[in-house]
Amino acid sequence: MTRILGAVADAAIRLTRLWAVLTLAIASVLLSPEHVAAQTFQFSSIQVEGNQRVGDAAVINFAGLNTGQALSGGELNDAAQAIRATGLFETVDLIPQGGRLVIRVSEYPTINRINFEGNRRVSDAELETVVGSRERRVYSPAQAEADVRAITQAYANEGRINAVVTPAIIRRADNRVDLVFEITEGGITEIERISFVGNRSFGDYRLRGVLESKQAGLLRALVGRDTFIADRIAADRRMLTDFYLSRGYADFQVLNVDVALTRDREAYLITFNVQEGQQFRFGDVSLSTTIPEASAEEFEAVLRTRPGAVYSPETVDQDIERLERLALRQGINFLTVEPRITRDDRNLLLNVEYVLVRGERLFVERIDIEGNNTTLDRVVRSQFDIVEGDPFNPRAIRQAAERIRALSFFGATDVNTREGSAPDQVVVDVNVIEAPTGSLSFGANYSTDFGVSLLASYRERNFLGRGQNLSFELSTGASNRVLAFNFAEPQLLGRDLRFSFGLDYRTTDNQNALYDTETFRVTPALRFPVSENGRLTVFYAAEYTDITDVSGERTDAPADRASLLIFDEADEGGVWTNSLGYSYSFDTRREGIDPTAGILFRFGQELGVGDSNFLRTSALIAAEARVLREDVTLRAVLEGGVLNYFDGASRVTDRYFMGSSVMRGFEPGGIGPRDAATDDALGGEIFAVARLEAQFPIGLPEEYGISGGAFVDYGSLWSVGDLRSLSEADVLYNDFTPRAVGGLSIFWETPIGPLRFNFTEPLLAEEFDRPKSFDLTVSTSF
Repeated sequence: MTRILGAVADAAIRLTRLWAVLTLAIASVLLSPEHVAAQTFQFSSIQVEGNQRVGDAAVINFAGLNTGQALSGGELNDAAQAIRATGLFETVDLIPQGGRLVIRVSEYPTINRINFEGNRRVSDAELETVVGSRERRVYSPAQAEADVRAITQAYANEGRINAVVTPAIIRRADNRVDLVFEITEGGITEIERISFVGNRSFGDYRLRGVLESKQAGLLRALVGRDTFIADRIAADRRMLTDFYLSRGYADFQVLNVDVALTRDREAYLITFNVQEGQQFRFGDVSLSTTIPEASAEEFEAVLRTRPGAVYSPETVDQDIERLERLALRQGINFLTVEPRITRDDRNLLLNVEYVLVRGERLFVERIDIEGNNTTLDRVVRSQFDIVEGDPFNPRAIRQAAERIRALSFFGATDVNTREGSAPDQVVVDVNVIEAPTGSLSFGANYSTDFGVSLLASYRERNFLGRGQNLSFELSTGASNRVLAFNFAEPQLLGRDLRFSFGLDYRTTDNQNALYDTETFRVTPALRFPVSENGRLTVFYAAEYTDITDVSGERTDAPADRASLLIFDEADEGGVWTNSLGYSYSFDTRREGIDPTAGILFRFGQELGVGDSNFLRTSALIAAEARVLREDVTLRAVLEGGVLNYFDGASRVTDRYFMGSSVMRGFEPGGIGPRDAATDDALGGEIFAVARLEAQFPIGLPEEYGISGGAFVDYGSLWSVGDLRSLSEADVLYNDFTPRAVGGLSIFWETPIGPLRFNFTEPLLAEEFDRPKSFDLTVSTSF
């Protein structure tokens, strides 16, 4: 019996297990996704619940459902996802209730207000321009996250890569929320070090001076270029490449730029890996032509490239421009210059052959200008050497684009070309973004010559959108007062002809002289190019001068009065003079990127007519060169002037005075002819000075912007002219008496402008000269 009961129990257990397995198998089949998906629904009505702003029909339309339609469970799920994808609803549920489908939604709230908290370095107005969320629109978590990324990037552009932005919402009545971005700005992540690998010809000091990005140094709070910006690094690569190419390194490459953060994420370390290659020079320079009317001899005569000179793409471009200008003057259209360069690697030479070929026959159909809301079209068009209907010249278009950018009227300039109404027609599109062009400033100026003065100025570089310059300046100090007005039209009559008009009123309260002066000058002038680097200015001047407040009386003792010569000149009262003059300048200092050398020559004459007949002649020649891997800059200046009176005599307001701007190491009026009895500086009709200077690094980190210099000045001021009631014995140093001064300088490039500290020591000086051992000039605006 026991065995029978045990067998029965065992059989019952087996049956129970088998039933459980069958039950699980059936349930898994019935509850599988395929089985559920296979279930169909059909609704006679659709009801929407929970919506406030969005209508029922819109919600049903979002779902893409129709009554009477047979739907699977998967299709219902797709309908719910389609409603969620609109971004209007926080929750979406589809609930079948027999023959009715209920769509229950919860709408996202409306943004009542957007606030920024914790931001001090970036203003609310700046942040509002980068966020996509808007007040009175539906709040979207996805958009809020995108706004967080945009705000973080805005701070990264300011050098604050550790900024943390957290979005938060504050619930308000009527399903509204305030969207708040809580910002922890963090510190500025500066560029701690910029270094170079692979540079042999130029040191790190020189190359860092080429880059737009700078290392953080003194006054870092005022420097905007010591923060890392990816676009700026890309520009630095181009500038570095242009720098080397302009110096003959035709194979130069920036292999890569390694940008790394320090461990504390407080600074960037930037390393430029470069490959310099060899320096090439120009070899054979020749010209050939495939155009019968273009004479090879005539065109070859305008080339300026010479064999043996250091190769530079800019030199080639300048020659091509000269050839194209000659072709235009000879009426040869569609001439194209192809520079064919062959390498002589053994001798490190690049042979250049300029080939004149007939280019594609294309014409400028029109020039379209957009974005210039303030600037007149003619201002932009004046930068083009071509007009509608002229032959199309790509080089002329590129040069026009550069000139438009050089105006500094626009924040961005984009010049492109596209095909016009016919295959041989080209449309030039100019798209610009206006930028501020005016400034109103109040500031202070200090110099060791004249002390502290307060100034106010207004400047507008694009007056009324006409491209005209307008400026007004008022300055008042302890020893002088200046009121100046200047106006200039750079494109008179639509040509490269600059018209300017200036008014200048000055009074002095001389602390180093026993008299005061008053001067008023009106000067209209015209300036125009006469050669590639030459400019000529012609002008008319009407000037009123007066000598006032002469100390003492003629009968007083010399110690109590001014010079008798000053009394004689003051007795003439106010004097009006009219003059015509010209000034010629030749300047090559701007050629090339960061040029290694350049010269400046100026020569001018002013002829007085009418009551005063005189001829004032002035000249200056200056040269600059970089040596010793371009770390040291050498400068030499020779300057002089001669004043000749044909009728009458010069006055102290007419004669030259040599201050620190002409010859360093002496006070204004510190050298030159003097009254032996009163020690008054009388000025001179002739002066000449030579200035030699070197500027060099002094071992400080270059990010400080501090360099050193040494200089020697040698010159003299002499010849008072008509002495009137004085005799030769009454005037000291009336003949050529040389002076010399040596000194050391500290140059400091600061955000408020370049400062220069001069420490001087006279090498040649006379007994009654007035030397000074220190000189500083600094100016700023606030």
